[in-house]
Amino acid sequence: MATLDFPAELRALRQTYDSIAQVSDLDGLAARIERLSQEAAAPGLWDDPDRAQQVTSRLSHTQGELEKVQAMGRRIDDLAVLVEMADEAQDEDTRQEAIQELAAVQESLADMEIRTLLNGEYDERDAVVTIRSGAGGVDAADFAEMLLRMYLRWAERHGYPVKVLDTSYAEEAGLKSVTFEVNAPYAYGNLSVEGGTHRLVRISPFDNQGRRQTSFAAVEVIPLIEATDHIEIPENEIKVDVFRSSGPGGQSVNTTDSAVRMTHLPTGIVVSMQDEKSQIQNRAAALRVLQSRLLVLRRAEEAAMKKELAGDVKASWGDQMRSYVLHPYQMVKDLRTEHEVGNPAAVFDGAIDDFIAAGIRWRRQQENQA
Repeated sequence: MATLDFPAELRALRQTYDSIAQVSDLDGLAARIERLSQEAAAPGLWDDPDRAQQVTSRLSHTQGELEKVQAMGRRIDDLAVLVEMADEAQDEDTRQEAIQELAAVQESLADMEIRTLLNGEYDERDAVVTIRSGAGGVDAADFAEMLLRMYLRWAERHGYPVKVLDTSYAEEAGLKSVTFEVNAPYAYGNLSVEGGTHRLVRISPFDNQGRRQTSFAAVEVIPLIEATDHIEIPENEIKVDVFRSSGPGGQSVNTTDSAVRMTHLPTGIVVSMQDEKSQIQNRAAALRVLQSRLLVLRRAEEAAMKKELAGDVKASWGDQMRSYVLHPYQMVKDLRTEHEVGNPAAVFDGAIDDFIAAGIRWRRQQENQA
């Protein structure tokens, strides 16, 4: 059995950590914390509860981000001291403790390194996620609702605030579509690899003959628009329809024309909002999501033009990106990365971090090969 070279392992850890610290921009994080702290302490902040929640959430996450990186640096220093103690005392128990801690630090650094791959233009933004049921009838609508729960549980595990913007219920069960925001730093960078067609294979609970059913749902992920993006839409390019909210709800639902459907005439993009109680709030939310989708469309058109000029005709991601199989065996497999697990119940309960990490690494690999 080869002897573990602790000095070499520690040098590798420090090199990886230095790279992470540089990309994380610790000075920039500290400056952002200072700015957000001043905003959080401003008089009248809570006059606008949504704005206040956004500021305090960003402050909490940024503080956590800085502390996470700094704590890792201290942990590596402590590991070096532990190794030195083991060598000086020739203590095998201390040496075994150092070996275990080395493995744990290596695993934690690998997780942190994923963040260094999120350096796209919009990766650090909040995310707007839309799930739509596809082929498969009522099973597809039920699958769309299962995916919604999966992402909500994932966000809950990380303490990310989520706001459901629009829900369209299917007639028998499940959802036709749902749109929600995930408000956290790098929410878009992480969730963007979830975009595509998801497939479910199971014995249908809606089939009285107990037959196996394959159903599909589409997931779309876009970055949330910010005021600095300057996406201006002329009023004559927008058609706005108002209607009464549908589905279960509390006071004022189904009683006033508060829901809004906004159509961008040049592109045909349609956005519906019915979460807020007032038509004005729904109109503002719909405009923000419409601007986000137009931003993504503009970015895609620019990327397509660059590829055409470069003569790059390689296809992008395939539509069907992940399969969830509940029968005749239990498996969830990402068809791009080949990452798979044998516990669909855990995945549907929000355990998708490994899939996200594999997707981010896969995407970087594709970019490097382009």
